[in-house]
Amino acid sequence: MVGPMIKILFFGDIVGRPGRTAVKRFLEEKKDEIRPDLVIADADNLASGRGPTADKCREMLDAGVDVLTCGDHIWDQKEAFEVLSKGNSQLLRPHNYPKACPGKGWKELKVKGQDVLVANFIGRIWTVEGLDSPFTIVDELLEGRKEKIIIVDFHAEATSEQQAFGRYLDGRVSAVLGTHTHVQTADEEILPGGTAYISDVGFCGPHDSVIGIKPESSIKRFKTALPLEFELAEGPSHINAVVVEVDERTGHALKIERISELYSA
Repeated sequence: MVGPMIKILFFGDIVGRPGRTAVKRFLEEKKDEIRPDLVIADADNLASGRGPTADKCREMLDAGVDVLTCGDHIWDQKEAFEVLSKGNSQLLRPHNYPKACPGKGWKELKVKGQDVLVANFIGRIWTVEGLDSPFTIVDELLEGRKEKIIIVDFHAEATSEQQAFGRYLDGRVSAVLGTHTHVQTADEEILPGGTAYISDVGFCGPHDSVIGIKPESSIKRFKTALPLEFELAEGPSHINAVVVEVDERTGHALKIERISELYSA
């Protein structure tokens, strides 16, 4: 018998102004319909496609996002250091960055009276050098935790690493939700131990683009191998997200559903 449920709405990487605008519009139009108890969004490309800033974080929090996660662009904006250094910050950085880095990679919340943990990790394949192993660091974080409901954003490039991390945490967390590639995968499932999984949630931002960038800029990079001029595309944006339903009593996921919707400019 299924008990009381907590519903989580999780947005993939929000890319610049187009992504922020689309997410705000989506929440205005669909939040009452979806009725999430917790809203999480990846902020790795929040400010002009390059990391989060204080004002852009506030913009998303004011729109209805509860927690912002991040990834390899977390240090691109100097403001992020100050935001992360504040006590009880709603912006997370990947937990397997060295402990000397500012900020935290996890946050405890009360949702419908239940203890919930949101955690953020980054993969080590084709991302950032010098990181601790997420597999080791997640064990340290989970040891002795009281929360039954644990949501993990795993910001990683390689699907093999994402799948391995999901299987490693199956039955120990409620969801492992991949971010970073900006390409929504069609492999959402409930793993055998009760963990909701998807390799990549996708991104929120310009639809007619190459992962958010103007196509001509990206094509030039591939043709010439010259440094990429990071120009965000314009025009219609899309929303990539997932809704995860979790049993309050067990912390096991009951359902994961992908969202992919196009919004006119």
